[in-house]
Amino acid sequence: MKLEKFIILLEELGVGFYTGVPDSKLKSLCNYLIKSYGVSDKHIIAANEGNAVALAAGYHLSTGATPCVYLQNSGLGNIVNPVASLLSDKVYGIPCVFVVGWRGEPGLHDEPQHVFQGQITTELLEVMDIDYMVLDKDTNIDDLSSKLSDFKEILSKGKSVAFLVKQGGLEYDEKVHYKNDNSVKRETIIEAITNVAKGDIIVATTGKSSRELFEIRERRGESHKYDFLTVGSMGHSSSIALGVAINKPSSRVWCIDGDGAALMHLGAMPVIGAHAPENYIHVIINNGAHESVGGQPTVGSSIDLVQIALGSGYKKAYSISSLDSLRDLLSEVTNEKGPIMIEIKAAIGSRDDLGRPTTSPKDNKKAFMDFLRECE
Repeated sequence: MKLEKFIILLEELGVGFYTGVPDSKLKSLCNYLIKSYGVSDKHIIAANEGNAVALAAGYHLSTGATPCVYLQNSGLGNIVNPVASLLSDKVYGIPCVFVVGWRGEPGLHDEPQHVFQGQITTELLEVMDIDYMVLDKDTNIDDLSSKLSDFKEILSKGKSVAFLVKQGGLEYDEKVHYKNDNSVKRETIIEAITNVAKGDIIVATTGKSSRELFEIRERRGESHKYDFLTVGSMGHSSSIALGVAINKPSSRVWCIDGDGAALMHLGAMPVIGAHAPENYIHVIINNGAHESVGGQPTVGSSIDLVQIALGSGYKKAYSISSLDSLRDLLSEVTNEKGPIMIEIKAAIGSRDDLGRPTTSPKDNKKAFMDFLRECE
């Protein structure tokens, strides 16, 4: 279905505000919103999906109008609490239209981290009492129009509805090119870290960071045992790394994070600072974008991660933007006590031929745990 027609139908449902977390299945919607509204009072890219639901609730409370929250189905877990204890018609009765990208759609091949999530997506919507309609490439305007009256009645009762979008369910012809003024590529940054880390422990965030780390090891003929690839659970790599660092105090632990991931669960940083593992180095590769799902902007370009880290209790924090500065700093911090945060400002973009890990998550887990047993 053409995205413009879908937007008209959302407007018929009373939608006047959009917020959410970008998803590759919803790239057409995200591009339309950026093209039409940018990041503004009509469209806010949230830190996480629960944050988006709360923003939507504030919009409804102040205007009486219906908000729209967009997300990948992996973010459904983040909305369970605010949907059940805030939006629910058994609590405040705040209506909301959700647009959900269906990763791991049954019957289609997808990455391991999306398969189970895809299987339980409709069940999660049902248990949250959210009526839904599936959109695919064959959905037409008549199909949507016939569902519209049902959705209007449901929303009028202070309940929520959802459009579950399959691959090709929404089409938008206009392209949006995302870029920034930074020059250092993320893959080059990760390679510089592995040069210094050598046999240290590395926990890498979801998306392209883990994919690039895997391919760097492959290219150099190095073992993957040193690396935990957080292929799902966006925003939780720093906490995984903390759990490892506390229990392997004699081994240095590097967390390779992204700005979107770090922002998604920023509360992890004060916990890291409070526990103060001396063997912890937190590298946040900040390109100000949700690059793995299309390049849509985060607020990473407008915040001071150094002050956030120091205020959270990190012993030292740095912000750099050149590869030479990174190489010099990486050599220095290996002799310092952590936790240490390094923000490196990076360009948006990756190789066109970037692949995905050829080993399974369980293979990664076994090799990583076997290696950790070897550590003192």
